[in-house]
Amino acid sequence: MQEILQIPVLNDNYIYMLHDCLSLETAVIDPALEQPVLDILAEKGWQLNFVLNTHHHWDHVGANLALKEQTGCKIIAAASDRERIPGIDVGVEQGDVILLGQHQAQVIETPGHTSGHVVYFFAEDQALFCGDTLFVMGCGRLFEGTPQQMYTSLQALKALPPSTRVYCTHEYTMANAEFALSIEPDNLKLQEKMLAVKELRAANKSTVPTTIADEIATNPFFRVDNISIQKELGLVGAAPDVVFAALRRRKDDY
Repeated sequence: MQEILQIPVLNDNYIYMLHDCLSLETAVIDPALEQPVLDILAEKGWQLNFVLNTHHHWDHVGANLALKEQTGCKIIAAASDRERIPGIDVGVEQGDVILLGQHQAQVIETPGHTSGHVVYFFAEDQALFCGDTLFVMGCGRLFEGTPQQMYTSLQALKALPPSTRVYCTHEYTMANAEFALSIEPDNLKLQEKMLAVKELRAANKSTVPTTIADEIATNPFFRVDNISIQKELGLVGAAPDVVFAALRRRKDDY
């Protein structure tokens, strides 16, 4: 069995720690800061074996070198980002498999937010660690990739099993929900989701993880083929990537 811990840091980041209870191997995903990670390692009596990075932004790799120095862990990240991610030991690309004990993570390349973004999908555990590609009811801003690239990346994630739990690395849900409702106000599932999100945030609780099924029902960036969204954007019958591009621009200006 794999234990997954969510560590809130900075204003809205999440670091994830994964622990295999049989092999006792531990991995941390997108560590912005080292001390919260080291505190939990000490509390649990765990040894850190791996850092998994999804992309090069500082709030996802900031603790790489400190953790490597203090624990001897190996750093795994996109091979294409060797020059931008500190301390890479293992460069990965589309289709590669990473082992945490007996748990296998498939590497999926998801360019868009950055050119070298990757995500990690643990099929048996039904868990996706998607960095800044997919958020609850949202997606990452396009800093380096094209709308076509991001659309294709999101389609790859949308195709994962509906029960897959989605662990994104930011608590952007309230703002995303407000935007989604501005685009699709009559979506009943979206209205229900907004109520649940408000309750969680009022209690200072995380809205993550979501599921692929929930995102298919509520995330406008997964729903660009929906006629109501196309009407809202004045793009009925347009190619899905064209609708996506217009939707992303609308969100940028929201």
